Amino acid sequence: MNIAVCVKPVPDPKFYDKITINPETKLLERNKIPMAINPSDKNAIEAAMRLKELLGAKVILISMAPPEAKEVLKEGLAMGIDEAYLLSDRAFAGADTYATAKTLAAGLNKIGLFDLILTGSESVDGGTSHVPSQLGEMMGMPHLNHVMAVETEGDILKIKTKIENGYMLYEGLPPMVLGVSKEINTPRYVSLMGVVKAQGKPFTVWGLNDLQLNADDVGLAGSLTQPGSLRTPPIDRKVEMLDGDIEEKAEKILKILYAAGVLN
Repeated sequence: MNIAVCVKPVPDPKFYDKITINPETKLLERNKIPMAINPSDKNAIEAAMRLKELLGAKVILISMAPPEAKEVLKEGLAMGIDEAYLLSDRAFAGADTYATAKTLAAGLNKIGLFDLILTGSESVDGGTSHVPSQLGEMMGMPHLNHVMAVETEGDILKIKTKIENGYMLYEGLPPMVLGVSKEINTPRYVSLMGVVKAQGKPFTVWGLNDLQLNADDVGLAGSLTQPGSLRTPPIDRKVEMLDGDIEEKAEKILKILYAAGVLN
């Protein structure tokens, strides 16, 4: 079995208070905070690794990201993935989910044929859950999202997906695209030996010309959704300093609350 895992580097959730948006490009200024692998993409890596251990599969990682994401993506190699492909070009910047899926599909088709393509069900910086389905359509494969469990029975995959008030069960034959949710597993820790081995694993970087794509069809130019107007709301606060001792201040606070209608 040949498995591909699509991974997205996202702003590290520990630094969300530092996120800013460029007022001219209307894009996240990602270079100002550290990047990390999208959390549910780690679940996808773990799902792929368990299938690899069970079936002897080959697993590759693929990502569309800036050049500096290379070190972040090596975490996937340290978890046991065999090789990685980074799709990186200035033309890919600002892509919506449609343009992202189109670029990933071009990269996957260039690499070869896959029995299974795994992604996270959603990204923490977008949360649309569009990419798994869009990628499945572009690859001409059946696709499911919010996958909670995957089991094998011969050539058949038994899949459990999350819905609002329960779950659905499916059976199918590869090839297919699956978007996995965090409920599917707990990603393994990266070992020191895994980090050492990751340094020697194949890591390929492809740009626009390598994928034989047109600049007008990718990135912001090829996106079906475009950013609208951007406005930063004022965050000024009105302050009133209260004089007097504690009892006098408490009385003044009560009068302010009564006047504002907070207290009746």
